[in-house]
Amino acid sequence: MKNFAAALRVALVCCVANSLAVVCRADGERHLPTAPMAPAQGLTPPLKLRLPSSVLVVQDAASQISSPGPNPVSAGRAEHNFWDRENMALFAAVGGSRALDYSSTLNMRRRGRQEAFLTNEIVDNHPAFAAIEAGGTAISIAASYLFHRYHHHRLEHWTSIVHASLTTAGAMRNYCLKTAHPSNMP
Repeated sequence: MKNFAAALRVALVCCVANSLAVVCRADGERHLPTAPMAPAQGLTPPLKLRLPSSVLVVQDAASQISSPGPNPVSAGRAEHNFWDRENMALFAAVGGSRALDYSSTLNMRRRGRQEAFLTNEIVDNHPAFAAIEAGGTAISIAASYLFHRYHHHRLEHWTSIVHASLTTAGAMRNYCLKTAHPSNMP
């Protein structure tokens, strides 16, 4: 507990020193920077602080940690914007495949077939079904963004590729189904 309290005090002193913009001179003494003042004006010299050496070590370590340097995660590859040309094409493919699924499912329902994943009432309610298809596209884009945000760029792209592929395959299946003939048995 004593070590934690001491570390907390050192961290607090470092935060205060950094917030006051403390500058280190060559002799190890720290002072607050001020505008140059002429002694003839009768103004006081800048405020000087004497910090213990443990604070200096912690503060130097903190400045090394927070200093901008090469990011080890992305050092080997180039970063890209989320809305780049490749993602726009993939998102368009997802949107197009969802539109194809919408039209193929409605065509399947008009031919007397039953919907497998949703209820027939939802599919027959065209605005609700269109909203579900648009929501599926939005969720796919959001999942890609999360992968992009956490630097999983392959998964970012594969999310859209797999979604568009599976949705297109489902739409092709819907178009390939035979028309259901109602049985007129007495």
